[in-house]
Amino acid sequence: MGDKGEEAEGGPARVPDDGTTRRVFLTAVSVLGIETVADAARPAVAAPSPNDRPKEGDFLVAVDADQPVPLEAKDIALNAKPIRAWPMDPDGNVVRNGSRLNRVVVLRLDPAALTGDTVQRAAEGVVAYSAICPHAGCEVSGWSEERALLECSCHYSHYDPSAGAAVIDGPTQRPLAALPLKIVDGKLVVAKPFTGRVGIVPT
Repeated sequence: MGDKGEEAEGGPARVPDDGTTRRVFLTAVSVLGIETVADAARPAVAAPSPNDRPKEGDFLVAVDADQPVPLEAKDIALNAKPIRAWPMDPDGNVVRNGSRLNRVVVLRLDPAALTGDTVQRAAEGVVAYSAICPHAGCEVSGWSEERALLECSCHYSHYDPSAGAAVIDGPTQRPLAALPLKIVDGKLVVAKPFTGRVGIVPT
């Protein structure tokens, strides 16, 4: 007869339980539990919304386009009437047209004519500004070709797009918020959010 502590031949060897196995098991469960709690506490990434303000990396798409095709720099003619555009999320192709405050005007100017911060905010002479006048919230839809100025269709305030949409005349007291741009693979892309508040801005 062998030692009574031994198992019969062919049976599993008995491992003395000194508490080590139990501690390892409890540690593993504890770690898994902590990770599960951490995962549950981690905030979910919100899906893109049409109401979101323009974000870095957004494309621009023409308001009047049949399909939301990203605008390219070559689509913007030099010194021509501005194109009205919406920002669009690049991953889900969600056009941010849920708020009129997201509408922008896009135009191309001679880079040599740009001044101040407009130089850094432009992409190959292409600039973008909020299409909402801060005076009364009307849309800036006019274009004075002779003066190369943006025009509010309600009260005829004029803005100089080559100088940060500075006010030239009219009742408005504030420039239009700029939307800095960059070019990625030929496409116009938002480089930074609006530089200021959009919509009616109290004086």
